[in-house]
Amino acid sequence: ITRGHQNKLFLTLQNRTRIPPCVYIGHKEPPPGAEAYIPQRYPDNRIVSSKYTFWNFIPKNLFEQFRRIANFYFLVIFLVQLIIDTPTSPVTSGLPLFFVITVTAIKQGYEDWLRHKADCSINECPVDVVQQGKVVRTQSHKLRVGDVVMVREDETFPCDLILLSSSRHDGTCYVTTASLDGESSHKTYYAVPDTMAFRTEQEVDSLHATIECEQPQPDLYKFVGRINIYKDKEEPVARPLGAENLLLRGATLKNTQHIYGTVAVYTGMETKMALNYQSKSQKRSAVEKSMNAFLIVYLCILISKAVINTVLKYAWQCPNISFTYSLYCTFLDTFSLLQVIRAFTDFLAFMVLFNYIIPVSMYVTVEMQKFLGSYFITWDEEMFDEELGEGAQVNTSDLNEELGQVEYVFTDKTGTLTENNMEFIECCVDGNVYIPHSSGAEETDESCEHEDLFFRALCLCHTVQVKEEETVDGIKRGIHQGRPTSFYISSSPDEVALVEGMKRLGYTYLRLKDNHMEILNKDDEIERFELLHVLNFDSVRRRMSVIVKSSSGEYLLFCKGADSSIFPRVVSGKVEQVKARVEQNAVEGLRTLCVAYKRLSTSEYEEACHHLTEAKLALQDREQRLAQAYDIIERDFVLLGATAVEDRLQEKAADTIESLHKAGMKVWVLTGDKMETAAATCYASKLFRRSTQILELTKKRTEEQSLHDVLFELNRTVLRQPHGHTRTEQDSNFDCLDFGLIIDGATLSAVLKPNQEGAAHGNYREIFLEICRNCSAVLCCRMAPLQKAQIVKLIKASKEHPITLAIGDGANDVSMILEAHVGIGIMGKEGRQAARNSDYAIPKFKHLKKMLLVHGHYYYIRIAELVQYFFYKNVCFIFPQFLYQFFCGFSQQPLYDTAYLTLYNISFTSLPILLYSLVEQHVTIETLKREPSLYRDIAKNSLLRWPVFLYWTCLGVFDAVIFFFGAYFLFDNTTFTSNGQMFGNWTFGTLVFTVLVFTVTLKLALDTHHWTWINHFVIWGSLLFYVIFSLLWGGIIWPFLNYQRMYYVFMQMLSSGPAWLSIILLITVSLLPDVIKKVLCRAMCPTATERAQVGFALKWRLYKAAFFTPK
Repeated sequence: ITRGHQNKLFLTLQNRTRIPPCVYIGHKEPPPGAEAYIPQRYPDNRIVSSKYTFWNFIPKNLFEQFRRIANFYFLVIFLVQLIIDTPTSPVTSGLPLFFVITVTAIKQGYEDWLRHKADCSINECPVDVVQQGKVVRTQSHKLRVGDVVMVREDETFPCDLILLSSSRHDGTCYVTTASLDGESSHKTYYAVPDTMAFRTEQEVDSLHATIECEQPQPDLYKFVGRINIYKDKEEPVARPLGAENLLLRGATLKNTQHIYGTVAVYTGMETKMALNYQSKSQKRSAVEKSMNAFLIVYLCILISKAVINTVLKYAWQCPNISFTYSLYCTFLDTFSLLQVIRAFTDFLAFMVLFNYIIPVSMYVTVEMQKFLGSYFITWDEEMFDEELGEGAQVNTSDLNEELGQVEYVFTDKTGTLTENNMEFIECCVDGNVYIPHSSGAEETDESCEHEDLFFRALCLCHTVQVKEEETVDGIKRGIHQGRPTSFYISSSPDEVALVEGMKRLGYTYLRLKDNHMEILNKDDEIERFELLHVLNFDSVRRRMSVIVKSSSGEYLLFCKGADSSIFPRVVSGKVEQVKARVEQNAVEGLRTLCVAYKRLSTSEYEEACHHLTEAKLALQDREQRLAQAYDIIERDFVLLGATAVEDRLQEKAADTIESLHKAGMKVWVLTGDKMETAAATCYASKLFRRSTQILELTKKRTEEQSLHDVLFELNRTVLRQPHGHTRTEQDSNFDCLDFGLIIDGATLSAVLKPNQEGAAHGNYREIFLEICRNCSAVLCCRMAPLQKAQIVKLIKASKEHPITLAIGDGANDVSMILEAHVGIGIMGKEGRQAARNSDYAIPKFKHLKKMLLVHGHYYYIRIAELVQYFFYKNVCFIFPQFLYQFFCGFSQQPLYDTAYLTLYNISFTSLPILLYSLVEQHVTIETLKREPSLYRDIAKNSLLRWPVFLYWTCLGVFDAVIFFFGAYFLFDNTTFTSNGQMFGNWTFGTLVFTVLVFTVTLKLALDTHHWTWINHFVIWGSLLFYVIFSLLWGGIIWPFLNYQRMYYVFMQMLSSGPAWLSIILLITVSLLPDVIKKVLCRAMCPTATERAQVGFALKWRLYKAAFFTPK
């Protein structure tokens, strides 16, 4: 087998069996006898985020556009017009379709061109590569897996790299990953111990090693690998590689002069950053679903019209025979292939004649309305945060109107309802409370050994970095009296608060130097501890540990974590005193952590090292093995004490939640915190009121009773009070009874688990949902990220199918943000993962109020009117054409001229409704914020329900009948003009079309509440444009036309006095029923919105009377 075939065979086997990639550093073969050298093929380092190329843009874009039903339908109609003899020109369907396709293609092409430009700038940026002991500059896209790269300070990593050595003597480097996950804090990464001493290019180039690692996968925080270092002819030395050794593409090197010998493991589209480019699942709004349903109805109407006219045409052609017999004679006696083809051709011709009832331009207008309307959110100055220097962001404009339909709000607690700005409040050591003050600590007992161990534990058990630079990223920090001082940076605000709290209590963490942690104790003595192992925090264990060696040679393991993860592993200590203090702090809304330790003998330490090393070197199931090793090591603790940290409630968080309740939304808090802490926050934020009856569905209660009994007892409780399921505006002012539910993660898992106990116990999910429906607020505590998404999915799938919104600020909230109908991310201190994966991003929780109650309300009102108005004006447009067939022998004669057919939806009636859908304000912004209950008027897609749709359709049919028969009866006197000249069919059609254009435009003017100069310009300008166009179209003999049937028609019509009278009369009669209906509805059963409009109008009149009346 040739070498090329070997490579192909190996690649095939690798893809099938998922063999871990093997990277040869510097493309060097391992020493003889080490292992078989099999070169592998990897992608180059080229990033491709564009969708099209120069060659495939037209076919690919056209294919994607014609996958839309409306576009494909109009393409079929256009082809039918080309193939058979139809009553209208192919231009009438082809031009609007061409316009829609061209505009969409230009938009998508421009967006893809921008992506191409961005890709080129990234792929051609310069990169330094170490080759043959020298640094060579090349372009990023030329990098290959195995290349050794040198990166300098403030440079961005060009691919995913393994850190071999650094300019820092301890082999560490600092990195910011803001462009990946939004975290601006400096993270520490570590070089391989055997290569950290390399300082020159020659030393790095002399390295003989291979790297085995897992297949590329998108998780930014997970990496499993192993480096095998060959020294002479000895066995290779294997070292584990983890996420702390992997520098990700897109991250930036900070506060490190340079790093040498970084080897590329993942390149191009296999880097973790590129794998995260994958688009989120497409979300569809309720309005879009209603549009599609309405479209199907109108398609059925279109087919029915075509069938009726086809049948009646053949009945018309047999005038002397009864109708039944004529059908028989047509379709049975003369049944032949030719007759079938002729009948089918007539059917298609009628389809073409009536196809304008399907509004193809509606889709373009909706897309433009969503795209342009989204800028109102980004331009909103009230949603700009001065502290962050950022405003709201729109990541997708497809869901704007969904903001006005939200029924359930699922919110995170930490960083969303609270500030995530931690402040150390107190600590408790063996029951003794320490409260830091500016002058020191208030101690309730003498110092003891446990106190010293407790303070040392908090100074050592963390991942905090100490910065002594005067500037960091160009921002001056830590300057005191002209001298730079140290300050702490960490990805976790809790850790910084704890270390700063210890500093105020007399124990100062100084630095990590040469793998030794230095602390300054209260006697101003420096203590050094060798850092041996860090057992990192994870959301499953909910704790972290460090193993250190003191200067006296003693091995110590310090652990801190949630009380639920520490207390079960404690064998001694004053547990009851500490537990009582933890519960008291939790009730006050403070975040608590417990601290424990144990001393390790030399044999115990060596055994722990063995477990950790074995787990870290594993390429398969490394996380599970590490979890098992941690479980073995972290047990038999001595409890030292607990800490309390305050996370203050965000500004106006309580007001926002209260407003959401008044608007008819149910608010659920989903958090990983313990129940007492989360409940205290819920009371402070007015999620729970003092009159709220709290129902508990927790593990503690289900241990006392069976889950089945607890669920049925709670269900009976809430069903006794039918009022308990909603919280109205009146309820907010009076202490009426309502229910609040608290459930924890363990009980939720049992509820969602498939029933194992038989059908007699019923379906727990349905009972749980019934309880939740009757609760005004729900708190879910001790939630894992996946459980948050499960809760959202459960509510989405309930029989009411409510619209859900999820809001959070951290990576643990991404799953529920993606699951909900609308996902909102907060630009918080836990990174930007939530903001990046959301549909909308806001700076603070308080901005949610305006986002929903104002922007969401306006978006829904506008697009609902847009959709209904489009169907209405197309019924008005095409129904007279249907009626006209009864008077022209079903000859497929068009009522309107080709130019009018083509431009009706494109020019004459498009701009007014587009502008209306962008700027209409049926009530003022202040009214919407002051009266959240107005949100209830538009709930549950109320403006796009079938009764409303039928009303608009019937109104369109009524107006069409008035247009046609009004003009028809006025045409009984055929000598209409003063000179006795008769009106023809084109004059008749032009009269109907003129009344049509003026009526539908004035109908929109009557619906407009918020008038600006641009409204006046567009509405009256559209009518003026129609008149000018008609004068030009009929006043000039156009040389490119084969016919001049419209010549002088419009002028002749306007020269007739009765024509003017009929236009005014028909417009008035057409608009009158809608006006009467509105007046009667406002007088007899006004909605809350209509009452608010009347109230605002009265206030405005009083204001004008007071300030503008001449004295």
